[in-house]
Amino acid sequence: MIPPPIRHGMTVLNRELFRREISVIGVRIPTSLTAKFLKVLNKELLNQPKLRNVVNDPESNLSRIILMNLNVQSLDLANLSSEAKDFINKEGLGVVKHSIELKYDYWGVDDIIKAILPEGSESPSSFTQVGHIAHVNLRDEFLPWKYMIGQVILDKIPNILTVVNKTDVIDSTYRFFKMEVLAGENNMIAEVKESNCRFRFDFSQVYWNSRLHTEHDRLVKMFKKGDYICDVFAGVGPFAIPTAKKGCIVYANDLNPMSYKYLLENISLNKVNNKIHPYNLDGRDFIKKAVKDLGKNLNALDQTKMTKPMDTVTNTLAEFRTFNHFIMNLPATAIEFLDAFKGLYKDKESLIKNSRVDLPMIHCYCFTKSETPDTEMIERINSIITYSMQVDEYKIHFVRKVAPNKDMFCVSFRLSKEVAFLTTGSKKREEDIIASTLPNKNEVSVFEKSKEQKSVSKRRRIEGED
Repeated sequence: MIPPPIRHGMTVLNRELFRREISVIGVRIPTSLTAKFLKVLNKELLNQPKLRNVVNDPESNLSRIILMNLNVQSLDLANLSSEAKDFINKEGLGVVKHSIELKYDYWGVDDIIKAILPEGSESPSSFTQVGHIAHVNLRDEFLPWKYMIGQVILDKIPNILTVVNKTDVIDSTYRFFKMEVLAGENNMIAEVKESNCRFRFDFSQVYWNSRLHTEHDRLVKMFKKGDYICDVFAGVGPFAIPTAKKGCIVYANDLNPMSYKYLLENISLNKVNNKIHPYNLDGRDFIKKAVKDLGKNLNALDQTKMTKPMDTVTNTLAEFRTFNHFIMNLPATAIEFLDAFKGLYKDKESLIKNSRVDLPMIHCYCFTKSETPDTEMIERINSIITYSMQVDEYKIHFVRKVAPNKDMFCVSFRLSKEVAFLTTGSKKREEDIIASTLPNKNEVSVFEKSKEQKSVSKRRRIEGED
C-alpha cells in the first residue's frame, strides 16, 4: 500500500495533514476495447488497495485510461516490460500522466498510527470489540498518544462508537477493569451476541472477554440435555445462558452485584427463566448452598408430581442426586475455592451409587507462569483439596496466552470420593500432602499447617488477571 505522509510528533489529530498526491502513468484506450487491453496488460496494472486500475478519461467520453504500476514513472514507459511496451506501440495507444489524490480516509488504522508515533514504534492498534466498544490495552510508552489512537480507531472501524483503555489491573473482588474513554460516546452499556444468545451489560462494571467465546462453546458442548450444572463464577452468564438454552438446569452465581443484575437481565432476555437459579454469594458459600438447594428443589418438584400424599406412596422424597458439572471460571483464584468441595457430600456416601460416575466433574480455570504448567497447576490443586490426583484422573486444556509469560488453562477432573466424603483414607493423604509442603513437618501442628496453607493462598492472590 502507498504509505501516508509521516507526521511524527503530532499531538492533536489533524486529518487534513494526511493528504498525498500520487502521479502515475496511464495508457489511453478506446472504451469499447477496455476488456481486451486489461487482459493483455494485466501484469502491469497499478493494483493498489482501494484504487481502480481503469479510470475515466477527463478529455473524452470515448476513451478510458489504464493505470500502470508505480515502478513506471516516465512517459517513455521505462521499467515496463518489453512485451507490454511493444503492444502499446503497435496499437498506437497514447501515454499520459494521471494524478491521484489520497486523503485520510484512504489509509487504515495501522497506517495512520505508525505515521504519528515515533519512528520504529510498533502500532498499538489491536483491540477487543465488545458490542459498540473497542477495548485497547495500551502500554505506558503509548499513553502520550492515547487520545489520537482512540480517535483513529473510532474513525476507521465500522460500528465502533466508543474506544476505552484499561487503566489498572482487574479488580480483585468483582473482576472488572478500571478504564477511561479515549474517543466517542461515554456509553458502557454493551450488547453482544454469542453462542446464539444475547447479552447486555455495563462493560465498566462487570467482567467480559470476547476472546473466550470458543472456550465457552467448548465446555457447553460437553453438557447433555437434562444435566445439572453449577456455575460458581458466572459473571453475566456466558456459560450459564447457552447451557440453559441447551436444556440443562443451571445454578449460576456471581459475587459482583452488577454481574448479578445483568445475569438476571440476560436470563429474561434469552427466555431461560425456568432453567436458571441465580445467586449473589461468595463462591464457597454458593457451592454449599447450591448443593443443599438442589436437593430441596428436586424434593419440591417430586411432591408436585405426586397424585397421592407422600406417606401413602413411597414415604420418601425424590432420589438424591448431585450436579453433573461445576464450572469455576475465575483463573486468578479459582483453585483457592476448591477447599469448598472437601466433605461437600459427607454423610451422603450411601446415597451415591457409583462415585466414579455420579460425583460431579469440576472444570477449574487457572493462570500459570510456570515452565512446567501441568505439574505446577496439579500441585496447587492437590495442596488445596489435600488429595493426590493421578495422571489418569484429570485433563488439562490450554485456553489462551494471556501475556508473554502467562497462560490460561482449564483443569477438568471428577470430584473424588476421598475429597467428597472425607473418608478415612483421605485423612492420611491430606496429612502427607500438607506435611510435604512444610520445612520441618515433624515439629508443626495441624493448626500451623493450616496457617501455612493460608499464607500460600495469600501469596497467590497477589497475582492479578490480565
